[in-house]
Amino acid sequence: MRLKDAMLDALLLELEMQRDYLDGAELTTVYFGGGTPSQLPVGDLVRIFEQVNRLHRIAPDAEITLEANPDDLDAAYLADLRCYTPVNRLSIGIQSFSDADLQWMNRAHSAEHARTCLEAAHTAGFDQMTVDLIYGAPTTSDAQWAENLRIVFEHGVPHLSCYCLTVEEGTALGNWVAKGKAPAVDEDKAARQFDYLLEASAGAGYEQYEISNFARPGHYSRHNSSYWQGEPYLGIGPSAHSYKGMTRQWNVANNALYIRALEAGQIPFESEALLPEQRYNELVMTGLRTSWGLDTANLDRLGPAFRPYFERQAEPFLAAGTLLRKDEVYYLSATGKFLADGIAASLFWDK
Repeated sequence: MRLKDAMLDALLLELEMQRDYLDGAELTTVYFGGGTPSQLPVGDLVRIFEQVNRLHRIAPDAEITLEANPDDLDAAYLADLRCYTPVNRLSIGIQSFSDADLQWMNRAHSAEHARTCLEAAHTAGFDQMTVDLIYGAPTTSDAQWAENLRIVFEHGVPHLSCYCLTVEEGTALGNWVAKGKAPAVDEDKAARQFDYLLEASAGAGYEQYEISNFARPGHYSRHNSSYWQGEPYLGIGPSAHSYKGMTRQWNVANNALYIRALEAGQIPFESEALLPEQRYNELVMTGLRTSWGLDTANLDRLGPAFRPYFERQAEPFLAAGTLLRKDEVYYLSATGKFLADGIAASLFWDK
């Protein structure tokens, strides 16, 4: 409890100290995430938002999202969240509606929790929500993947984010795979489940507006869309990143160090000025992931060498059909979407 209270005080203080970072711009989105904010009592969320509201102008129709674990979302918590806070959208980390999947992913909630939290959220009046799902896990059969999507569609969830299971070095899963205690990702199965995701979501009326994000018309995530379109943002808390066009900064990841620094009146962050080459790479990565594509006219602002370089690098992908071009805008084809990270890496600045 002491650490939680100290963390809350530190967050409120950092908000105060960072009040001018966005130069007085009106906030159109506020996102409570990057950890497990649904474990905070509603009263603490109220205090945080009161501070945000005191320090910033918030648009009347702002999208205000809370990330949540299914096991945190009981009827009483959701009712209080809806009544006492301005949160109007939930992002729920369901991952799967299969207990076998959830146990393999080491998730705390059950498949029953996953279902009941959706019903409870609707009952509390949260019509705007998104859920996270994972495909390609060893325990996720094609039939289970189809069932996961069917349940989301059946509950009328207007937005979903779907991610392929990835194995990263240094993680528990990475170590298990390296030691043969867990199977590696089956790329063929992952590709098959991704193809089914595209087909099933389109059939249910969803638009794939970013590689991993699907929404019914009018329900795109405004917060994520702002990020992909390069708009400035302010992050508060341990590990939080902030971006301002020409610069980026990030806070220390350690909770205790973060709290001690704020108690001493300092924000524990590092920062960097972004070189044109870094900004080029970000434009390529974010632009190609979205349905609106990469407008190469934006590359001209970085200097005369960037657009010709991109166009040369893009030629083999256009020939292979993984990239498409309409006027000055480049898009990933359906085949290219599954290869998005590799294609973007091949297009990055490398001189």
